[in-house]
Amino acid sequence: MAIDSPFRMTRRHFMGASALALGGAAPAVAWAQDEASAGQGVRRNTAMFRAHDWQDYFSTTRKGAILVDISSTALHFWSEDQTIYKVYPTSVPVSDDLTRRGRTEVVRKVVGPEWRPTPAMKKRNPEWPDYVAPGPDNPLGTHALYLGWTYYRIHGTHDTRKIGRRSSNGCIGLYNEHIAELFELAEIGTQVLLI
Repeated sequence: MAIDSPFRMTRRHFMGASALALGGAAPAVAWAQDEASAGQGVRRNTAMFRAHDWQDYFSTTRKGAILVDISSTALHFWSEDQTIYKVYPTSVPVSDDLTRRGRTEVVRKVVGPEWRPTPAMKKRNPEWPDYVAPGPDNPLGTHALYLGWTYYRIHGTHDTRKIGRRSSNGCIGLYNEHIAELFELAEIGTQVLLI
């Protein structure tokens, strides 16, 4: 004798319900793994970048400290008094031969930077303009922190597709809203380390 019911469990219903049940459990499992990592001394922020301790890279945070981790496409900032710690997603150089690593510092800060391609850029891309004024077409975005190394900057970008990937000709790019924030936090003399 069949039971009259508005819902009849078919194989299709069972498979669909199982998929939903498993899909709903996946975020909890991922969260538990993240918490386990944090319990083992690896801290992570909400963007899932690995948090670093400034002491592993700098002897002091005098004038602030910026660490750029090329492999994780992240920029870390610590204020001099260590009350502020920020992590930003970045664009990084497209290849290792364009990547400079080591220590430098912020030597100049510019709102609305102008852009001129380096001689090496012009050689690779002769069709590029010799000059781009500040504005929406400028590849340096809204703000730039000039580093002690010639041609190297930490700057914004209007092309947000570049963030999180190897896409620059040597500089470190941030979303415009992030470089504006970092611009206010960093000062002339802020130490910078690219690893």
